[in-house]
Amino acid sequence: MPITVLLVDDQELMRMGLNMVLDAQDDITVVGEASDGAAAVAAVRKLEPDVVLMDVRMPVVDGVSATAQILESGVASRVLVMTTFDLDEHAMGALRAGASGFLLKDTPSEDLVSAIRSVAAGDAVVSPKVTRRLLARFLDDGPAPLRDPEILDVLTEREREVLQLVATGLSNTEIAAQLFLSESTIKSHVGRILTKLNVRDRVQAVVLAYETGLVRPGS
Repeated sequence: MPITVLLVDDQELMRMGLNMVLDAQDDITVVGEASDGAAAVAAVRKLEPDVVLMDVRMPVVDGVSATAQILESGVASRVLVMTTFDLDEHAMGALRAGASGFLLKDTPSEDLVSAIRSVAAGDAVVSPKVTRRLLARFLDDGPAPLRDPEILDVLTEREREVLQLVATGLSNTEIAAQLFLSESTIKSHVGRILTKLNVRDRVQAVVLAYETGLVRPGS
């Protein structure tokens, strides 16, 4: 079955361009469009797309609020946020609301297609470098953690180490090389981390690592 996508952007030309790129793919089908967050929430309830490609700055209801409403509704749809600026507080809000990642609007079309496929498969998509900049910018609220660090007590010492490296923006391949372990072992560690912390994906684990003080901005 093809991956179904809902396009959400207040700019018609942007939606047209995305539609052209995605409809050229054999395994992706655009099932609907929305020009604001309220319409997006209604469309998700009706269409239940695999992936919602969500703009963040829109009239009526913004993309952050729409993302939160979509994910709180319990639908299986996953949200991939698109933003113009890599240091965008709205994008950070969307990640906290449960988005599976975000991309810049000038992302090459082949990377966008790859990101949609990854998100549909259950992975998270955020550029590691952009993740570090975002979290360093918007979670730097002083020395006190935003969440109780004891949340991480369920992790083993190795899992905490892996989470630290994930939070600094390293890929599984890079973590494996640094810890002298196989990539499959790192993938297993990451899977257990997500399960133990009850987070949706890698992005949410990174946010939690910063909010509990396991990793500090700039570290």
